Amino acid sequence: MSGITGLKNVQIIVLGLCIAAGTIFSTFILSKGLMQMKKFSSEVIDVTGSAENKIVSDYIVWKARFSRRDTQLPQAYNSLKEDLKKVKSYLIAKGIKEEEIIVSQVSTATLYKKNDKGNDTNDIEAYILSQAVEVRSAQVSLVDEVSRQSTELINSDIAFISEAPEYFYTKLAQLKLEMLAKATENAKARAENMAQATGNKIGLMRSARMGVFQITPANSTEVSDWGVNDTTSLEKKVTAVVWVSFAIA
Repeated sequence: MSGITGLKNVQIIVLGLCIAAGTIFSTFILSKGLMQMKKFSSEVIDVTGSAENKIVSDYIVWKARFSRRDTQLPQAYNSLKEDLKKVKSYLIAKGIKEEEIIVSQVSTATLYKKNDKGNDTNDIEAYILSQAVEVRSAQVSLVDEVSRQSTELINSDIAFISEAPEYFYTKLAQLKLEMLAKATENAKARAENMAQATGNKIGLMRSARMGVFQITPANSTEVSDWGVNDTTSLEKKVTAVVWVSFAIA
């Protein structure tokens, strides 16, 4: 009987040791897993990636205005209408397509005579009528050149004022997608170089944030927190920036 009791005691002790060993092993595995999870969540490398591309504008918008002044409103209007014919004929003769020319409505202003104190009176001195034309075209070089020559219309007795053209790039949406990919590749290359310098490797990308695009004149260094969208230059530089976090493997 005592032998059976002793055997049971041994079995209980062995079972207790097994349970204890299992508990210790489970705790070790759990602790290791928690440490790995902590490492995964805390050990990251943050980098900035960028990409640049130079482009040439493929669309132009040019605005100009002309006016007439006369003491008689009908006469001012008729003169302005004749000026419009001359302006359109000039532009078409230079190679601009008629459908590329947008003509605005006539604007009218009344100029009053002034008294000895420099204040306006109720007497009308003259009427000033003005009209604007706008050219929207993919013929960038042509319209750009015409905008520089257009003051020739002054020789035709037209009070013509030309504004500086605006230059645009119509494939910008697709270009932005391509540049974001290049900026992300650049960020990954930087992260790999930094990790290798310390004997580590990078793992999966943990997070990414896109910065604003800077569209500036080709040789400009201008940047803005809100982004730059230059329309003053024919040749431009597009810069994309991303902020990326990679896990350290």
